[in-house]
Amino acid sequence: MRFHQHIYINDHHKCSMKRIKFPKRYWIVILTFICTSVCYIERVGFSIAYTVAADAAGVNQSSKGKILSTFYYGYACSQVPGGWAAQKIGGRKVLLFSFVLWSMTCALVPLDPNLVGTLVIARLLVGVAQGFIFPSIHTVLAQWVPPHERSRSVSLTTSGMYLGAAAGMLFLPSLVKFRGPQSVFLAEAALGGMWSMLWFAYASDPPRSEHPKATAAGFGESLLPIKGSQKLKVENGGNSARNSKIPWKRIILSLPVWAIVVNNFTFHYALYVLMNWLPTYFELGLKLSLQEMGSSKMMPYLNMFLFSNIGGMLADHFVTKRILSVTNTRKFLNTIGFVVASLALMAIPMFRTSNGAVLCSSVALGFLALGRAGFAVNHMDIAPRYAGIVMGVSNTAGTLAGIIGVDLSGKLLEAAKSIDSDLSSPESWRMVFFIPGLLCILSSVVFVLFSTGERVFD
Repeated sequence: MRFHQHIYINDHHKCSMKRIKFPKRYWIVILTFICTSVCYIERVGFSIAYTVAADAAGVNQSSKGKILSTFYYGYACSQVPGGWAAQKIGGRKVLLFSFVLWSMTCALVPLDPNLVGTLVIARLLVGVAQGFIFPSIHTVLAQWVPPHERSRSVSLTTSGMYLGAAAGMLFLPSLVKFRGPQSVFLAEAALGGMWSMLWFAYASDPPRSEHPKATAAGFGESLLPIKGSQKLKVENGGNSARNSKIPWKRIILSLPVWAIVVNNFTFHYALYVLMNWLPTYFELGLKLSLQEMGSSKMMPYLNMFLFSNIGGMLADHFVTKRILSVTNTRKFLNTIGFVVASLALMAIPMFRTSNGAVLCSSVALGFLALGRAGFAVNHMDIAPRYAGIVMGVSNTAGTLAGIIGVDLSGKLLEAAKSIDSDLSSPESWRMVFFIPGLLCILSSVVFVLFSTGERVFD
């Protein structure tokens, strides 16, 4: 009896061990999720800390806009080189290097609005370093994640941006209040350093195997079938892709690529305008203190986190259950997300209470995140072998949106200030939110007309 019981316990233990085995690709997705979270804590943190320091030093809104947008100049310059480096060197190595670089910059640079030159150089360097991150992430995910898990994996990874922004909005104003603006830089550097150690310790390249399942999924998990001789190790960015010639001309002239580019531009225009100017809108437009708003100020970004993952799960459900084709799935979610977001963006200045502003900005950012299950995953649909390259191209447009949108918004507010000295009227902010709302409508039309879920680049 004891003998049989011993066997049962051992067998039960083995079964339990099998059940809790965690595929390596899940660890990769979790680490990239944490990666994007930390990156956006840094971006929101700089906006909050610099706004406090600049206001205390009497810096005007136009000058603030220029400093806030400096990051995006460096970010724009490194997107395509980041995709190339990830393709040739490997996304895992490039991702680690970029994280170490921006973390060290944050640790060493003083946050003094009077040291304009130092801040400009530092923000450019942080922008260049972080510009390598998303092309590298897409390269890594294209190697590790099978086709039927792409939407939810990319959505989970990118939702880290919004959770990071929400955490930054919740905790960093209090850190600035009690420890000063410089403490934000030190906290961000510490987070970057800790993530770098985790990535170095636990991340790896996908298994080098001739068996397509092992190469794509990691340790042989099942995949959706791929027709013909298109090997999954090629489709998912295997080692052979590193030595292949990149079809730059075809990528630049491709209408499906341009559909992604246009929507990436619009998404980031709206996101960066809200991320960089929403604190100012609460403070000057609605006369609210960020510290006194409590957890409500993080709701727009928390909503993005939720809707991003909802969009990813919906997209994979539509595709795997054959409810919609890949093409129609991307178009449907992209259109719903961007159209609803446009209406919410245009409505923000109509509400003069914190609850109304938080509601509108939450709806706007939430449905923009839902739309990412359309255009943002589409990189891997049309060019799985060159996902990092196409991501670099489209994210360059998204970064230009940050440069244009953040700087233009500062100039619009400075012009409005000559009429309304304290920026408290709805008219002062109307154009700031109307422009991204209009862009959402136009870009959703472009995506419906020119996007596809079919493979364009072999």
